[in-house]
Amino acid sequence: MKRYLTFIILASCAIGSAQNINDALRYGTENLQGTARFQAMGGAFGALGGDLSSLNVNPAGSAVFNNSLFTVTGSNYHTNNDARYFGDALITKDNNIELNQIGGAFVFKNTDSNSDWQKFTLAFNYDVVDNFDNEYYVTGSAVDGIDTYFLEYAGGTPFGSILLQEGEFIEEGYLDIGAVQGFSDQQAFLGYYGGIFDPETDADNNTNYISNSLYDRVEQDFLRRTSGYNSKFTLNAASQYKENIYIGASLNFHNVLYTQYDQFTESGYEPNSEITRTTFDNYLQTEGNGFSFSLGAIAKLNDNVRLGGSYQSPTWYRLEDDLSQRINSDLADDDINFINFNIVNLFESYTVKTPSKLTGSLAVIFAKDGLLSFDYGYQDFSQSELRPTNDPSFQSVNIQISSDLGSVSTFRLGGEYRVQQVSFRAGYRFEQSPYANGNTIGDLNAVSAGIGYNFGGSKLDFALSQSQQDVSERLFNAGITTPATIDRSITNATLSYTINF
Repeated sequence: MKRYLTFIILASCAIGSAQNINDALRYGTENLQGTARFQAMGGAFGALGGDLSSLNVNPAGSAVFNNSLFTVTGSNYHTNNDARYFGDALITKDNNIELNQIGGAFVFKNTDSNSDWQKFTLAFNYDVVDNFDNEYYVTGSAVDGIDTYFLEYAGGTPFGSILLQEGEFIEEGYLDIGAVQGFSDQQAFLGYYGGIFDPETDADNNTNYISNSLYDRVEQDFLRRTSGYNSKFTLNAASQYKENIYIGASLNFHNVLYTQYDQFTESGYEPNSEITRTTFDNYLQTEGNGFSFSLGAIAKLNDNVRLGGSYQSPTWYRLEDDLSQRINSDLADDDINFINFNIVNLFESYTVKTPSKLTGSLAVIFAKDGLLSFDYGYQDFSQSELRPTNDPSFQSVNIQISSDLGSVSTFRLGGEYRVQQVSFRAGYRFEQSPYANGNTIGDLNAVSAGIGYNFGGSKLDFALSQSQQDVSERLFNAGITTPATIDRSITNATLSYTINF
């Protein structure tokens, strides 16, 4: 009977917001993926076109194609996290392979010699713009225990509002408080029945709480494992006007799947502490989709120089979260294990609006010998927004976004040198931190190189790229204020095959 009742409450549960600034950053930034040629040249394709992944920079790029084609790409992602927490350092590695790009373009040449429109191109392309597969592990002797997390949520909450009702199962109370009173009270409920704290008095109107753990410093072990992707399916149309103007537009349909598993263990309390060990695990899953559009143009100033410009609209994501938690300690309620990953909080759907992006590009073509290309991109992340904006929780997050985040400049430089059927490529990418302080997430630097062979009717391209970025990540969104600092490097080995028709 207990399982049946839990299912009914679970199915109707929609609780208050626990979303935060990380949502705007997670879905607003795009890691450099795409075809091997695109990656090898650092993604500097805004004035070049002629590559399906160039549509991510400038939708006019498909009008540069001289013939119809189809491209498929696979990548091996290798992530290296050098994480430090209170001086202790650990290196965690993650490796995975996936099909990250597939698309095609159909070129229709105008047979009317009197028309100034030379050709028209329809293209479609699927790209994984960000791969969320990652894992890191930290351990250290911390000054703030997990009690600070629960006490921050419990402070000011009347004790009577977080107690089980007569005859109520513990998992029912957990879900019901989340649905009716919100996330903060639910965490207070979890902290009390998890044995982390007790009220100063047993009065229903008591709002002060006392930790049950004693420590000067406490040993903490934390594992975060994430998976999923942010993908984009692009429908594109472009055209060439006379000999020197290319224009294009794209509709972009985004799909998001993100999972985050956090495993936390705390021990090393004082000998007279009632609690000797605490565990607190969380599992978050986010699914949703989004929409954006882009406009762009490329101008050939002469046989050697091209200029490009593009506008990428904001992306509007519609997302849904579900969250599961489990906790235990020496003082936890006897039934605490009934709150586990099978008990799921279903959040109301919400919207994340990411900022628009402007890109200006310059390319120099050296006949058939090679080329150099440069892109500059600009985004203002302080314009990110969680909606509905009249939600009190979202209002506080949006205030934090506008104050903590700033504008981001991106520089991409790429080159290619051809020797008969063989092309040698290299690239560099720099991206400013989205944080105004430049510390929470550091600047990103990336280098790349590659080689391609043209068989005539088809091409085979290979790229190797590596990016590096320093990141500070808090273990929890409340309490435990000291973050883990992570030196993260990502190495991609990518292979593409293109067939012309």
